[in-house]
Amino acid sequence: MSGWIVFAGVMMIFGGLMALFTGIAAIAEDDVFVATRNYAFEYDLTGWGFIHLILGAVIVVAGFALFTGALWARAVGVVLAGLGALSNFLWIPYAPFWALTLLAIDIFVICALCAAPRRSATGAEPGAGARPGTAA
Repeated sequence: MSGWIVFAGVMMIFGGLMALFTGIAAIAEDDVFVATRNYAFEYDLTGWGFIHLILGAVIVVAGFALFTGALWARAVGVVLAGLGALSNFLWIPYAPFWALTLLAIDIFVICALCAAPRRSATGAEPGAGARPGTAA
């Protein structure tokens, strides 16, 4: 398994847990977050709480699925990290620093999942087992 996949899996689990906790905080207490007036994407905090709660739980599960090495887990991870980035972008008026931090994590996850080498038909990563300077 590539180091990029491990990095992406760990970051997805961390980012998903943080989104899950953000969702719980938004559902439990609306006083924790300050709503910005006249924002283009103004939503109810409880609704946002449920979005973050559900999306965070799904991202955590997908993060664990990355450790299986399945190609579908990488594709799902890219899609979910994209949705997480979108939801955190829209969450900026409520918790700017936290939303930008999670947005950066989601972008790093997408980059890591797209940069990781693809496995060959034999299940080995390209170049695995070959030594530099020798014919494969």
